[in-house]
Amino acid sequence: MNEKKFYLAVDIGASSGRHILGWFENGKIRLEEIYRFENKLIKKNGHLCWDIENLFNEVVEGLKKCKELDRVPASVGIDTWGVDFVLLDADGKILGDTVAYRDSRTKGMDNEVYRVIGEKELYARNGIQKQLFNSIYQLMAIKKFQPELLDKAEHFLMIPEYLNYLLTGEIKNEYTNATTSQLVNAKTQDWDFELMEMLGIPTKIFGKLYMPKTSVGLLAEEISKRVGFQTEVVLPATHDTGSAVMAVPTTEDDSIYLSSGTWSLMGIERLIPDCSEKSREHNFTNEGGYHYRYRYLKNIMGMWMMQNLRREFKHKYTFEELYKLAYIGRYFTSVVNVNAEDFLAPDSMIKALQNYCAKTNQEVPETHCELLYCVYCSLARCYAQTVVEIEEVTGKKFKQINVVGGGCQDQFLNALIATETGKEVFAGPIEATALGNLMAQMLKDNVFEDLNEARKVVAKSFDVKPIEKTLRF
Repeated sequence: MNEKKFYLAVDIGASSGRHILGWFENGKIRLEEIYRFENKLIKKNGHLCWDIENLFNEVVEGLKKCKELDRVPASVGIDTWGVDFVLLDADGKILGDTVAYRDSRTKGMDNEVYRVIGEKELYARNGIQKQLFNSIYQLMAIKKFQPELLDKAEHFLMIPEYLNYLLTGEIKNEYTNATTSQLVNAKTQDWDFELMEMLGIPTKIFGKLYMPKTSVGLLAEEISKRVGFQTEVVLPATHDTGSAVMAVPTTEDDSIYLSSGTWSLMGIERLIPDCSEKSREHNFTNEGGYHYRYRYLKNIMGMWMMQNLRREFKHKYTFEELYKLAYIGRYFTSVVNVNAEDFLAPDSMIKALQNYCAKTNQEVPETHCELLYCVYCSLARCYAQTVVEIEEVTGKKFKQINVVGGGCQDQFLNALIATETGKEVFAGPIEATALGNLMAQMLKDNVFEDLNEARKVVAKSFDVKPIEKTLRF
């Protein structure tokens, strides 16, 4: 009989998903990845969509793997990216397609919203960074082009909430992910029903908001039979960044975090939101965090650009080779705005970079070295500017940057961040999102007294490396 008590994090990103088991042993958190699967966009009815049925099947396959390995978890938590959602009818069936945030259906929807409520007033209510793919603009697109779907809708569920529903039959909306919709009031920390009524979005579809550590319920009987065991589904911070920030291994308030993955999320943790005009002008967001904390951060295009370049290159470079190529290209001086719409979902990232440099009267990158260094340098400069803005808005100096997530393995980018920001930079843990997911489950199970204690254990459990400003190959 295995005496270890396992918890399972199902961490689904835009390109892949993983099932990671965690347990507490000898004062440390241990991790084991037991299942990995691909996630990608599909074209359906003229839109970029998620294959939600396949995603759920992969969740179930990973659960079955737990049984095969005799590692049955005491609980399971699912986290994913934010903003995307499904609408369910009265029978619990999906209405329409599960359209992804990179789809172009939201073009012009910001103006539809601003006809009803001004941009400044909107930010003053929710404090959320304007991004054209936020749920508020997706809902306006549905209202404009497919109003019949809203008419039939009974429930609004973010992606992890829908996967929880398929596992348990229970419907629960979770706070951290809900805040990415731009429909939660930053001060009341609840749905802004008045705003929804102003926009003509039905309020009945939005349920009570639950906090991380809440039990969703046990596996439905049919699912329990499929996977071979019974377990409890628990809400982590279901927005992956909310989970990643929980695992930042510091309890100090002089640290900036950078959750580095397909997207980069850079910011600080606060107890009070900043919905000021100055904050809006700098495009910061006040997303919900664990225990009603605020993730005061900026969304920045991250490793997405690098991932797309790597896919386009005919030679299948290893990551180590990419670093070396970028290092060789450090003579190249052109810099792009990594957050420009040009790079959100281009058919070719190479052409998008070249076209952007041409239209901004800069030298056009031609070689792999130049393309890579252009992206690396542009990202590092963006991070450095974000640090300046955080310090300006808060009136406070920060000593260090903690880089967590898969992108913290990128030695070259870390060195550039240290150089461009002039801050102490620490890298790790790599599996921050899955860790935060597991921490919420363990906190529910009283493994740790509070988040501070859990973070101290993370710092003891995982290799967190200081970064040198100079990287040589």
